[in-house]
Amino acid sequence: MATRALRAILWDVDGTLAETERDGHRPAFNLAFAAAGLGWRWEVERYGELLQITGGRERILHDLLTQPAAPVNLADREALARQLHQHKNTLYAQRMGSHPIPLRPGVIELLTECRDRAMIQGIVTTTSRSNVDALLTPHLGRHWSQWFQILICGEDVSAKKPHPEAYERAAAQLSESGISAMQTVAIEDSPNGIQAACGAGVPVILTRSVYFQNAGSDRTMASGPGLHERTGWTTPLNTDACPQSNDRVCLDDLVQWHAAHLASFHSS
Repeated sequence: MATRALRAILWDVDGTLAETERDGHRPAFNLAFAAAGLGWRWEVERYGELLQITGGRERILHDLLTQPAAPVNLADREALARQLHQHKNTLYAQRMGSHPIPLRPGVIELLTECRDRAMIQGIVTTTSRSNVDALLTPHLGRHWSQWFQILICGEDVSAKKPHPEAYERAAAQLSESGISAMQTVAIEDSPNGIQAACGAGVPVILTRSVYFQNAGSDRTMASGPGLHERTGWTTPLNTDACPQSNDRVCLDDLVQWHAAHLASFHSS
């Protein structure tokens, strides 16, 4: 079992580390629309619907099909989507600098515990590196990337989640250190993230975000309301684990979930 022990944690970003979709990206999109003199706005509910489309530029292109004033020509629509998305990312970074979005409860504690116990950590996201920087700098400092040995962002892949490419690239880097996908756990918040990780053979824990409160999957090791909460998980937590955790999910919980998952996998 020791050779199959958990050795790496891979973190999704939007919705997993923080509620950036609702509180960061959506308002920045609306500011970009207004700055371009466009009359539409993405309300909270509409943006939730658009999250079925992975990627900000792709969401704009999808929504343009519903906007009567959108350019008719495809090339013009694509140019407008690129322009809006670039401006939105600039506005997102500016907003995060002046009004940082808090990390979800339990996240900084688990990040710190993993770092202190020399657990390999990675970021696996298909959002841009600049967006990750804007989110994490206020919380982890300008050298935030030193917390992570793996860093896969949107610029590093040609296909976004739910395609498994991002996790495949992370797994390939880990394999260079002798770590297999099955010795890794991904922390995700959405069905697209689950599909991406599972497609690369990486076991998944689901921490449901605001937009995916009802998300669930029989493909996860465990799913629950968030890392701050020890109740409400589909796979029960060991009540003797993490006595000093103040009722949050801790690294020992992940280790136990992972060991049980591997035992079940190898017995099936």
